[in-house]
Amino acid sequence: MEKTYNPKAVEDRIYGEWEEKGYFRAEVNPDKDPFCIVIPPPNVTGQLHMGHALDETLQDILIRWRRMQGYNALWVPGTDHAGIATQARVEEHIRSTEGKTRHDLGREEFLRRTWAWKEEYGGRILNQLKKLGTSVDWSRERFTMDEGCSRAVREVFVRLYEKGLIYQGNYSVNWCPQCSTTLSDIEVEHADHEGKLWHIRYPLADGSGYLQVATTRPETMLGDTAVAVNPDDERYAHLVGKTAILPLMGREIPIVADSYVDMEFGTGMVKVTPAHDPNDFEIGLRHNLPQIQVIGEDATMTAEAGPYAGLDRYECRKRVVADLEELGLLVRVEDHQHAVGECYRCGTVVEPLVSKQWFVKMDVLAERARRVVEEGKIRFVPERFTKQYLHWMENIRDWCISRQLWWGHRIPVWYCQDCGEMFAAIEDPTHCRKCGSEKIVQDPDVLDTWFSSALWPFSTLGWPERTPELEYFYPTSVLVTGFDIIFFWVARMIVMGLEFMDDVPFQDVLIHGLVRDALGRKMSKSLGNGVDPIEVIDEYGADALRFNLVIGVAPGNDMRFVPEKVEAYRNFANKIWNASRFTLMHLEGFEPAPSFDGLELAGPDRWILSRFEYTAEELTRLLERYDIGEGARLLYDFIWSELCDWYIELVKPRLYGNYGETSRFAAQQTLWYVLKNTLQLLHPYMPFITEEIWQNLPHEGETIVLAPWPKPQGFRSKEAENDMAVMMDVVTQIRTVRSEKAVPPGRKIAAICQAEAAQRAVLERNRDNIMSLAGLEELEITEPGEKPAQSIGAVVSGIGVFLPLAGMVDLEEERRRIEKDLAEAEKELQRAQNKLANEGFIQKAPPEVVGKERQKEASLQVTVARLKELLKEMQE
Repeated sequence: MEKTYNPKAVEDRIYGEWEEKGYFRAEVNPDKDPFCIVIPPPNVTGQLHMGHALDETLQDILIRWRRMQGYNALWVPGTDHAGIATQARVEEHIRSTEGKTRHDLGREEFLRRTWAWKEEYGGRILNQLKKLGTSVDWSRERFTMDEGCSRAVREVFVRLYEKGLIYQGNYSVNWCPQCSTTLSDIEVEHADHEGKLWHIRYPLADGSGYLQVATTRPETMLGDTAVAVNPDDERYAHLVGKTAILPLMGREIPIVADSYVDMEFGTGMVKVTPAHDPNDFEIGLRHNLPQIQVIGEDATMTAEAGPYAGLDRYECRKRVVADLEELGLLVRVEDHQHAVGECYRCGTVVEPLVSKQWFVKMDVLAERARRVVEEGKIRFVPERFTKQYLHWMENIRDWCISRQLWWGHRIPVWYCQDCGEMFAAIEDPTHCRKCGSEKIVQDPDVLDTWFSSALWPFSTLGWPERTPELEYFYPTSVLVTGFDIIFFWVARMIVMGLEFMDDVPFQDVLIHGLVRDALGRKMSKSLGNGVDPIEVIDEYGADALRFNLVIGVAPGNDMRFVPEKVEAYRNFANKIWNASRFTLMHLEGFEPAPSFDGLELAGPDRWILSRFEYTAEELTRLLERYDIGEGARLLYDFIWSELCDWYIELVKPRLYGNYGETSRFAAQQTLWYVLKNTLQLLHPYMPFITEEIWQNLPHEGETIVLAPWPKPQGFRSKEAENDMAVMMDVVTQIRTVRSEKAVPPGRKIAAICQAEAAQRAVLERNRDNIMSLAGLEELEITEPGEKPAQSIGAVVSGIGVFLPLAGMVDLEEERRRIEKDLAEAEKELQRAQNKLANEGFIQKAPPEVVGKERQKEASLQVTVARLKELLKEMQE
């Protein structure tokens, strides 16, 4: 092994060997239990970000652990075609390099360019996943638009269409003017905006007065087709059935009664614009109101807006408000904060429009998907996300699945231009099914990206064919994903799995939080606070990044990315490396015994074997319940403290041969066993360094990837752990006093331990270890008695530990130093107390200044008391 660990020299080489030798491949094997994860497919032209790095690390830990436990572990990789995102990037590239739009190129040429873009950039994120160490089965890599997935998409669409669960209809949809496509409800992000609430008077047609309504979007009033009141509102009962005049347009509109209206909000009257508000759309259906579209797909006013046609929607707003004010119809304007829908891709304010779209009827499908979670057939971890899922499923709307894009799965519906027949087909038809005409055209829209993603757990395993892989690996074992796509993706996978496989797609859903910056802010381009995982890997190694991302983070919670912490876990890797090099230096010529039978194990040997076995059992328990972050902390504490700082230090004299060959071999056997098996426990978290070290240790098998997960061997020993706890407490106390007194590390001192008989026996058994680790030249172990003169003492684990001062410091010089420090501390304390007694200071100084002075006083009081105590100890 090299003197220092260099991740750059190790990681790519090791990953190449893993891949070349097929260690991650999983074939159908009825003799083994399957464990399967499908990767949440990243955007094919995207690049790895910290959210991916966390997501993939969690999955890799689980898949490596289960593989080592003997499961037939399959992790299916793949990418998503990401309709809007990919098309937008290609369009921008063409615009910036050629000054053309997709319409200039035409659909066929644009799609050819997009496939070429996918081929050029599509492999980038997969190669980045390799840098992270992901143990996916690359022979099973899938793409949501590959031949098999595309076949599955068409099969699902046609089956749902033929069952009447896919339909086309006019509906109020979310339209993004920038992306020029519809968005499903969950693709709309709502943000609070500081806006205005305009109160407007609508004259009654009979001239008897006015109605007053309020709106945050006065430009939409141009498309009003009614005013609504609540049928239980007695104030307006006499107005129902009458008409009002729509200001600026002069159109007569009815006053209708609808229970949607909130009597308590505003005046209890609302303007109704069916074409530009989803709630108004529903009111319009109930009252047979016309839909007048005054805002177009490009967010400019249509011809229906009369004199305002052609204006941008926000410019129109200004003109409408000005004209209302001039007519005396603007009652008042109030500041008003309200939630505004924005496109989740580009951030543009979404425009509700009525258009003909394709929908999936969700009520029937959602019922079963809700029930399987209620019955515990699918478990969310942490459990709190179950409530969110169920709430959404109980309030679900039909899913708008059509998108006005070119990149994606084109909707498999054809229209006959001769007879008007509309039909869906799995294979591209050549003629109309009804009349035989060849004049048929395919629907121009594509399916929502999430439609193909919803099929991922079974389409990637070969569906609609009943492949051996599908029969063996489905349902998959666990889905690991962020909370932000529970509704985009998780819910829809459950729906589709139940509908087409008649079974849940996975048993557990492990939800993780976001990776935030050091200040707790969400990483984003606008803040410029994103961190490239590949740059972190280049600097610190993949193992350090992986460990940093998961340690101490509970399921579902966000984590803060602090670069200094990655460095700390790089140091952890170095600690493991150095401990392993030391071990190997003392294993030269060592041949492991097949078991520990007949070996004369020392107390520290029995202790570290017991602590290792506890760690292995506890880590297994934590991983079983997906507490991956706590598992990392457990490993860190065991390796850094118990193995490296205590056991290796304790065992050095025996490895040097100071206690004979029998003791040396027992120490070698114990250290080898614990280190090798600890590397196997750590491997799912830090795969590269563990493989590199493991290969240098005596071992069985080709790779740590396939090494067995450690199982209990009966090493637990309460006696050994209690003995070592006592010894460690005594050594720690002596080291603490040495540090306080600035005793040079090389100076040997004396110690006196006073204890009852049982504790004295423990101390006697560990006399050599205590003297070696605490730097003692003399250790007196006696019955409990008086505190020795001129000594510093404390009681730990029921043992009085006393250190004679004479052996540590020049007593007179130490006394003078303490007296000097005490005088200075008392002087500073008096100054602080005088200041705080000054009323003028208390009244005039800022509160934070006064607070700091009080903190200073309290700190000085503690210092003075401690210094007085030290002087007293020296005099006793």
